[in-house]
Amino acid sequence: MIWIVIEMLFPALLIILPMSLYRSNLFFMAKFYLRMAGSESARKLYVQCMLIFLLLYHYVYAGGHFGISIWKDICTQPHDSTQTTYINIGLLSTMNRLNGVGINALGSVVHDDMNGVQITGLANLAGGTMRGVQLAGISNISGDNTVGLSAAGLVNITGDRAQGVVISGLTSIGGDNNSGLMISGFMNVTGNMASGLHFSGIANITGQIFGGLMASGLLNVVGEHMNGLQIAGIANITASKLNGVQVALCNYATKARGLQIGLVNYYKEDMKGFQLGLVNANPDTKVQMMVYGGNATPANIGVRFKNQLFYTILGVGSMYQGLNDKFSASASYRAGLSFPLYKGLSISGDLGYQHIEAFDNKDEVIPKRLYALQARANLEYQFTKKFGIFATGGYGLTRFYNKSSNYDKGAIIEAGIVLF
Repeated sequence: MIWIVIEMLFPALLIILPMSLYRSNLFFMAKFYLRMAGSESARKLYVQCMLIFLLLYHYVYAGGHFGISIWKDICTQPHDSTQTTYINIGLLSTMNRLNGVGINALGSVVHDDMNGVQITGLANLAGGTMRGVQLAGISNISGDNTVGLSAAGLVNITGDRAQGVVISGLTSIGGDNNSGLMISGFMNVTGNMASGLHFSGIANITGQIFGGLMASGLLNVVGEHMNGLQIAGIANITASKLNGVQVALCNYATKARGLQIGLVNYYKEDMKGFQLGLVNANPDTKVQMMVYGGNATPANIGVRFKNQLFYTILGVGSMYQGLNDKFSASASYRAGLSFPLYKGLSISGDLGYQHIEAFDNKDEVIPKRLYALQARANLEYQFTKKFGIFATGGYGLTRFYNKSSNYDKGAIIEAGIVLF
């Protein structure tokens, strides 16, 4: 009602305002009057400007393609209009369809499709498909598809498909089909299928199939198939089949074709590729205890994770022989390959790293800590499924941490038992 009164006053102002100015004694009006009286071209220009103002008024009032909105009922277009808007400016606007530019201080609501640019200080809502650019201080919402760029300070939500670039300060949520670049400070969540590049500070989650690159600070989860690269600070999880590479502290896939790199790698059913980590496991992995000693460290205990071909060993030992007689300790990691020879007899070879703490052995010659690089060949015989013996021969280099030289080097001879 308020806007209707303003619209009625607008044409009256075009007559009342000039008449009041003509009757005034203002200096600039005297010059304007003399100009009008003495120049026919000036009079024509004045009439043309008046006609342009009247045409613009008619365009706004009758055509409805230009929208000015202050609040819900203070606007050039009623909120239930079925017209298409090409230019919209205001505080809080509601329109049927936007094919052009909409700029609002608070919010903008488009009931149907938005094709163009939609910018607000708080929130944008497009009931249909958004094609173009959406920029909002808090959130962008598209009921159907998003095609283009959608950037918000907190949240982006797409009902169905997102295609293009989606950037959110907190969370991006996509529907069933998403392709392109998605960046969020906290989390990206997509429905059935997604492809492209997903980056988030905490987690990326896709309901079924993802193809491309997933990178997050903590966690990546794919509900079914992952085709590409997963990189996470803590864990990667592919519930069904992985075709590609997983890099994290912990990696899981039901079936895998590719590479898992992490501290702990696990596949449930089948692996065609490699696992590189401290612990590489699957349901058939044998977890065995090893008790052994030798000329390098006489007392050692370790845990071996043995698969059909590959194995890794985590071990601790004491009384490293290259030091004095006081207590010392070591921790080691070894990875290698094992090949069966005959029944319970097998041969294996591995490469290892050993960290040595000297403790009270430290003096002017012996440093506080050392490390050793070692290569071993092992011959093992299993008497039963839970008991075996082995003998080892190898060579090791013990080196300083703080300088590029050897502290000691020599042959390694060990023997021990395997339990479980």
